[in-house]
Amino acid sequence: MRQDLKASIGVIGGTGLYNMEGLSDIKEIELDTPFGKPSAKITLGRLEGTTVAFLPRHGRGHTIMPGEVPSKANIYALKSLGVRSIIAVNSVGSFKEEIAPGHLVIPDQLIDRTSKRDNTFFGNGIVAHIAFAEPFCPFLRGILYQAGLKAGASCHPKGTYLVMEGPAFSTRAESRLYRSWGADIIGMTALPEAKLAREAGICYAIIACVSDYDSWHEEKDIVTVSTITKIMESNVKLSKTIIRQAIKEMPRERKCSCGEALKCAIVTSPDAISPDIKEKLGLIINGYL
Repeated sequence: MRQDLKASIGVIGGTGLYNMEGLSDIKEIELDTPFGKPSAKITLGRLEGTTVAFLPRHGRGHTIMPGEVPSKANIYALKSLGVRSIIAVNSVGSFKEEIAPGHLVIPDQLIDRTSKRDNTFFGNGIVAHIAFAEPFCPFLRGILYQAGLKAGASCHPKGTYLVMEGPAFSTRAESRLYRSWGADIIGMTALPEAKLAREAGICYAIIACVSDYDSWHEEKDIVTVSTITKIMESNVKLSKTIIRQAIKEMPRERKCSCGEALKCAIVTSPDAISPDIKEKLGLIINGYL
């Protein structure tokens, strides 16, 4: 990969995020991966002195459902560009009165309620078990939270994000059940991104933008696309400000263990792994066999 097509930071989110004020030296690149094509062309540009790769999760024009997002291709493509840290922006509903629409959450935990998604790079003759007790990079989370405060956001420093399959929103019964579990927010897009990023040795954290109270709150309107869209317009503007501020604070050297997630995770004997799999996953597993 040419040096001018390298980036250390990736941003995954809605289509509007790559129209960043102050983004210069813009290039659009189309990549292919062993797992197919990413959601869309990747936009590379200089922001706050750093090259950043922007990827619209749902494609240009929002054509890809949450369960259809080619997450393995997306994470692999960003890895191939040299990305070491991913800032993801997600729209979520809230299970807590105090986490109101328009607020932001930097979640620290996940509950997986998806059922149809391919959530690992491994299988087909190679087995790995990553540690996932802390699903988000704690160091990157801290940077995003401080950036949120500096941006003047109503920002919550932690929370449990329940990931549902979708594409339909929750029933009232489901919403109340998830709330009883202690979940703080609900969305459809944090997984399998977070797991795949960890397998790929990439720091990953989320700016969760609260757009509604899901379906549990009887005094509020039930969640609809129109209610989400209205709030998301302002949340996208705020997220851009936070991303610019966070990029300023990103250190040259990582201070976490995310980059070594595979150090003791691969349990398959190297001699038992086929040459095809070694080639396909070389970008991810080289140095760990």
